[in-house]
Amino acid sequence: MRHKGSTKMRNNLSRVLQDNQQGITGLETAIILIAFVVVAAVFAYTVISSGLFATEKSKESVYEALEETKSTIETNGSMILYDADNNDAVDRIDIALKLALNGEPMDFTPNSGTTAGQNLIIICYQDSRQWKGDLEWSVTKLGYADDDYLMENDESFLVTIDNLESGTTNGLNPDLERNTQFVIEIKPPVGAVLTLQKTTPREIDRVMSLP
Repeated sequence: MRHKGSTKMRNNLSRVLQDNQQGITGLETAIILIAFVVVAAVFAYTVISSGLFATEKSKESVYEALEETKSTIETNGSMILYDADNNDAVDRIDIALKLALNGEPMDFTPNSGTTAGQNLIIICYQDSRQWKGDLEWSVTKLGYADDDYLMENDESFLVTIDNLESGTTNGLNPDLERNTQFVIEIKPPVGAVLTLQKTTPREIDRVMSLP
């Protein structure tokens, strides 16, 4: 009898231990599953956040690129060349400018006189024999315009690049003479560069209009 009782007790104890082990195993499995779900959720959130951040950065880059490439200024008539001393060399260029459609106001503080070196607009000259950067230039307001150098809608400014002959302020060397292709670049701080490519006529007159 004593032997049978001991056997029965051992069997009961074994069943209890097995039940306890099954309970522990189920709890651990649940914890592991929850951990996987949490990790997956965190990873998914990170991926989504990174994607949204990258998308936002891409949008900003596109907008910045559009700002850099869209036209902000344009010509308002022909380019006028002058040979004041009648020596067959261009000594002055006039360019009438206005804002492009819906363009933002543009600071045209000239690079001459008391404002020399305070300019935001950079004007360059190039031909097959030379390149001149940051030329001196002045501004004359055409028609209606207020008192400042800020070009606004419905305003037109005449930009004058003077003293182009060799030995003068902007001194080209060699001079800009007949039948010569040249380029004027007007570079605003924001927006596309306005590039004007022209060719002087076969005969240099005192006043010449290049469409």
